[in-house]
Amino acid sequence: MSEPQIAALPSTEQDSTSPTTDSQAGDLPKESTKSPKSFNTSFSIWPPSQRTRDAVIKRLIETLSNPSVLSKRYGTVPQDEASEAARLIEEEAYSFAAGKATADDDGIEILQLYSREISKRTLETVKARAASDSTTENGSSPPVVSTTTNAETPSVEES
Repeated sequence: MSEPQIAALPSTEQDSTSPTTDSQAGDLPKESTKSPKSFNTSFSIWPPSQRTRDAVIKRLIETLSNPSVLSKRYGTVPQDEASEAARLIEEEAYSFAAGKATADDDGIEILQLYSREISKRTLETVKARAASDSTTENGSSPPVVSTTTNAETPSVEES
């Protein structure tokens, strides 16, 4: 295979390296003979700023304490309890994701992991709260999960 050829475009401006006469130099502005500066910047989105983390916590509080997809199924959480749960969820997810971060990573995978952990922990929190609320209302204790080695899957026994 041959490499593609790039045709040179005709130049409409005078080349800055060509000699100029005094009359031409007065008519045209001098062009810099330096090459354009190349910026070697790196872009990393991990770790998130404290402002971003605070925004995540604020959004979690809203999700837990206001009507949402989760509250339709699991109920809403009181504001003070939602605030405490949101801070704990974010802190645990951040610690988990930070432990998986590497120096040569641009942060995208870690940020995705952080986001998944927040979602997972939020769901676990509302499920656990709904389960404890339903057992309190029924006046019964939560089901006991038996993990015997004889069965393929754990069985749930009512106590």
